[in-house]
Amino acid sequence: MKERINSIDIVRGLIMIIMTLDHSRDFLHYPGASPLDMQTTTVILFFTRWVTHICAPGFVFLSGVSAYLAGQRRTKKELSIFLFKRGAWLIFSDILIISLLFSFDLQYHMLILEVLWATGFGMIILGLLLRAPRQVIATVTVIILFGHNALDYFQLPATGVTGALTKMFLSARGAFIPLSAGRAIVVLYSVIPWSGALLLGYTFGALYKNGYDADKRQRILRLSGVSAVILFMVLRLINHYGDPSPWGMQRNIMHTILSFLNVTKQSPSLLFFLMTLGPLMLLLSFTEKTVNSFAGFCRVYGNTPYIYFIIHLSLLRIFNIVLALMSGLPMKSDGSPIVWQVQGFGRPLWEVYLIWIVVVLMLYYPCRWYGHYKRIHSQWWLSYI
Repeated sequence: MKERINSIDIVRGLIMIIMTLDHSRDFLHYPGASPLDMQTTTVILFFTRWVTHICAPGFVFLSGVSAYLAGQRRTKKELSIFLFKRGAWLIFSDILIISLLFSFDLQYHMLILEVLWATGFGMIILGLLLRAPRQVIATVTVIILFGHNALDYFQLPATGVTGALTKMFLSARGAFIPLSAGRAIVVLYSVIPWSGALLLGYTFGALYKNGYDADKRQRILRLSGVSAVILFMVLRLINHYGDPSPWGMQRNIMHTILSFLNVTKQSPSLLFFLMTLGPLMLLLSFTEKTVNSFAGFCRVYGNTPYIYFIIHLSLLRIFNIVLALMSGLPMKSDGSPIVWQVQGFGRPLWEVYLIWIVVVLMLYYPCRWYGHYKRIHSQWWLSYI
């Protein structure tokens, strides 16, 4: 039977649960201005979106930790090959499955590159770096995380092949890349910044190797987490480097606080990573010895992240269509290439929260069964699904 690390599965499961709230809002809430738009948002809508910021960096970071752990039972060559294959599978999943769920277009006029694409390419990059000493990988990680915002001060190519590659790998902010008449790529996650989070996870994965002192691991995680949060506060107060969108005074104190917290996810800024990965490290340290019913509940989803990711999106798409049909709305797109939506459709936020809870509960027993199946079986395909 395969051994699991409880704290990693608990935190990853919590991330998957919170992520479901974000996707529920994407598919079901009223369309309109961004929940992070200081001019139109409400406090509850802002925090409904903001709390889910931890999901993508947490998911990618823990993928790096898992890559390190996978290397404990493989040679460097075997791990490199595994990462290439796993990365290619994630990229393929984004192109074939997620693009369909987000665009509802069986002809794939719009290919959407989302978190699975960035994670998969990050694994390929890690596979290429495995031959290097871990200190070199750590140095590359620091350069990416702390240095990529320096690109904010340069005019990057925006057209042609160079511009397309720049958007895909360095600076995507919902980048639209036309391929031909009627076909295009929408890049939501750029590879290099997100790879920094994966490489950081791989570096921290050494804390979980066999025989490592648990108390020392907790101390390092807590020190790292607190340091990241403090550095976030300092750099955000200085308001000059680490995020392309400075905060400012708003119409009241609460919205000024929201502005302070409103850092850039696409492409992810240094402050975005500090704000999310710092608390993530603290969560990992505090769940090291946690044993209770909620931790067990989260662990079920943390055991099965890929299959949960795909099925929960499919379920939310079904809810989206059924509720639209029940509302008597015509099944026509509103023109958005990202999340296919019926014109005039939208549910209030309290319904979004209710459906979020329903979807999470619906997947509990299937995920528990599949997690148990993975622990007692060793077929090759289980490493990919």
